[in-house]
Amino acid sequence: DLVSTLRVGDKITVKGATTEFTQLVKSMQIMHDAVEEAGARDSIGLKVIDRVRKGDEVFKVADG
Repeated sequence: DLVSTLRVGDKITVKGATTEFTQLVKSMQIMHDAVEEAGARDSIGLKVIDRVRKGDEVFKVADG
């Protein structure tokens, strides 16, 4: 679940024991419905460019 707002176009980093990549959020879904923005406590689905494993964490990359 999210802890802050995430929008299509934001940059995220996925990090884990054997995983680390950064990508733009190109699309996002809540309960199979496409959304442009999701807020804290929303459970979302994202299309990712690489494999994500159980225990990996997702971080929003700060602007700047």
